[in-house]
Amino acid sequence: MNTIWWMAGGSAVCCLAAWGVLGRGAGAEVLFGAIGPVIVAIGTFVAAERTWRRHPERLTALMATAFAGKMIFFAAYVAVMLRVLDLRPIPFVVSFASCFIALHLIEGLGLRRLFAGGAEESR
Repeated sequence: MNTIWWMAGGSAVCCLAAWGVLGRGAGAEVLFGAIGPVIVAIGTFVAAERTWRRHPERLTALMATAFAGKMIFFAAYVAVMLRVLDLRPIPFVVSFASCFIALHLIEGLGLRRLFAGGAEESR
């Protein structure tokens, strides 16, 4: 659970930083730029952690499938946000990219802790 809290906190910090740089008028763009990556990162980490505990030999296949799914999801997500919701691209991309990078860093650190035997500490 600790890693999930770090992911949520990292997203909140990214949002606050983006609002600080871009101004309060970019609220929707910043929020939608963060919400997609945080949901996917938390979902991926929870699935990876459960797989590691139950069937560690299946983790590589899960992560490869998750990677492919993320590519498809994020392509569609960005297209919908920019074309359908007509969000301003610069604030959305700044928020999306910063949250995406921060969340993958936190996810990687959480997985490292998990692989090192700290499954209980990562939750």
